[in-house]
Amino acid sequence: MHNDEKAIGHLVDSWLAASKKGDLATVRGLMADDVIFMVPGKEPFGKEAFMASSTEMRGSLVQGTSDIQEISVHGDWAWMHNHLKVIIRPPDGKPVVHSGHTLTILQKQPDGKWVIARDANLLTPQS
Repeated sequence: MHNDEKAIGHLVDSWLAASKKGDLATVRGLMADDVIFMVPGKEPFGKEAFMASSTEMRGSLVQGTSDIQEISVHGDWAWMHNHLKVIIRPPDGKPVVHSGHTLTILQKQPDGKWVIARDANLLTPQS
C-alpha cells in the first residue's frame, strides 16, 4: 500500500477513535475548513454545522467500524469509497445503528496531512 493510502487509512482510524472518545477537537482537525458533508434527507452542510450537531450528541457513545473499499490518490487530492457501520448509544436511550457507503474526497495539506474536503455519506438506520 502506498504511503498516502496508509495515511488516509490512518485518518479514518483516527476519526473513529476520536469519535468513540468524544474528542471533537481531533475530529475537527481531520476536516478542511471548507468541508461539505452530504447526507440523505438534509441540505449539504459544513464544518460548523457538523461540530454543532456533534456537540449536541455529547454524552452518547459513538462506535464505528470501517471497511475501506477503494482509495485512489491523484497528487494532493484523493477519493475513498468506504463502508461504515456506526452505533450511537445515547446515555438514556436505545442504541441506533447506521450503516452504508461513503464517497469521500480528501485533500493533502502543505504539511503533508490529509483532511476530508467533501463527504457523501449514504448511511441509513438499520433495524
